[in-house]
Amino acid sequence: MTITVAPYPNLRLRRLRQSASVRELFQENHLQPSDLILPIFIRGVENVAEIPSMPRVRRLLVDELPKEVEEAYKLGIRGVMLFPKTPEALKTENGEEAFNLNNLMCQGIKKIKQCLPKMVVFTDVALDPYTSHGHDGLLKNGDVENDSTIEVLIKQALNQVEAGADGICPSDMMDGRIQAIRNALEAKNFSNVLLISYGVKYASCFYGPFRSAVGAKLQGDKKAYQVNPANALEALREIKQDIMEGADAVIIKPGLPYLDIISQAKTYGIPLWAYQVSGEYAMIVNAALNHALDEEAAFYETCLSFKRAGASKIVTYAAKEVAKCLMKRILA
Repeated sequence: MTITVAPYPNLRLRRLRQSASVRELFQENHLQPSDLILPIFIRGVENVAEIPSMPRVRRLLVDELPKEVEEAYKLGIRGVMLFPKTPEALKTENGEEAFNLNNLMCQGIKKIKQCLPKMVVFTDVALDPYTSHGHDGLLKNGDVENDSTIEVLIKQALNQVEAGADGICPSDMMDGRIQAIRNALEAKNFSNVLLISYGVKYASCFYGPFRSAVGAKLQGDKKAYQVNPANALEALREIKQDIMEGADAVIIKPGLPYLDIISQAKTYGIPLWAYQVSGEYAMIVNAALNHALDEEAAFYETCLSFKRAGASKIVTYAAKEVAKCLMKRILA
């Protein structure tokens, strides 16, 4: 059916924007605290808390986690995602610390589930925080070997699940790892564990502050396994593959530079998560510190843009600040 659009002055779109109440009535997309996932860095006593490249983000001791997650939960946030800064002495070529039963990740999972069982704990499945070379997998002749890496990722994932993780998030970008991990979870009777795939992880310059935060000293680059920033069809194929292999949701990372991918993938019938990565966070905070923009408004606007594009959840280091902003808007 063809719709004829009425011309001006019968059509005045500004009628929908004439007051705050009218704007709220006609708002198409809404943001709420339960849309947010808070990433948390965990450290040992030998590592410093401050992360110079990420103002106001700290690495927390395991004993500091209860206060952090309880505050987040009170703000309406229902999920956290953990990342460890592994001590340098424990990093090896093959990242064996990833499946140590008492590594920082496992300690963090247990502490959170002990103090606040209702908080949903997600964990990162990749080897870069544990390897001496900073890559997400096992190296062979200078290249990350796909299939042998998957075997180690399975061990890492099961280690985290046995420690109490509610969901695991493979971020390594190895082919076939979602199916392999899902099969391993089923075989071990972990059928209710959430499997959230980094379906599209672009080879981006925006990860720099994160690598500093987890102490990953990357040798070379990750372009042989992360997605080329120039490619969209390839990214959509990655998402389709992970859906077929058993992913419960798909993360697209970074967020703001790849809104087109979120928008195109929203028809696939799977929850999409946008990850507002460390470089995106640092740009906004540093711009605000230099009086170039309003930090609160910038985080609200960017998070709303993820929802508009089709994301159901947003992973952001500013989750608590955004949740506080939303509470103020509700009370206003």
